Amino acid sequence: MNAATVSLRQPAEARQAEMVQAVLTLAAQQEPASITTTDIAKAVGLSQGAVFRHFPNKQAIWLNVAQWLEATLLPLVQTAAQSSPDPLTSLGNIFRAHLQFVQENPGVPRFIFNELQRPADSPVKQQVAAMLQTYSGILIRVLQQAKTAGQVSPNLEERSAATLFIGSIQGLVMQAMLLGSSTSIQPMMAGVWALYLSAIRQEVAP
Repeated sequence: MNAATVSLRQPAEARQAEMVQAVLTLAAQQEPASITTTDIAKAVGLSQGAVFRHFPNKQAIWLNVAQWLEATLLPLVQTAAQSSPDPLTSLGNIFRAHLQFVQENPGVPRFIFNELQRPADSPVKQQVAAMLQTYSGILIRVLQQAKTAGQVSPNLEERSAATLFIGSIQGLVMQAMLLGSSTSIQPMMAGVWALYLSAIRQEVAP
């Protein structure tokens, strides 16, 4: 690859990244399904025709958003999962890292909910579902480590506990959406986390 090719690709990749962020910014302000390519073009200062020079259609833009989400959130989760020799400390760090990510990117949960609620399958929905499956796998491994260390109930079903973990985050996010501010997550985090720990620690011997 010559220097001229690299020079041409970098602005194109930068424009694509701008459009991904524009979709997430718009998703925080309006129903994601109502976002048009005209809205995206205006947000990044391009004509609608210029948008289609970077992506063949709206579906391709949405798929790029889902790919960005996977490439950004999963490394945060993986880093938090390996952040401590104590499994429950690592689990708490995942919880906080995910919610911090949501507070910094309030359009993300709206985008995810919009895609998962669609009855028809699509490459975007498959990408989001695959990301959540990988996320769940990371949680299951940490929960297995906690069980081995005797930190949680020996009868704990790790897959169910992982589902409850993700559901706890989704519940906080939904509450924040109802209140109209992602910052409202902060005061509720500690209480929800304490309840989750209480649930998975049941039957642990003193």
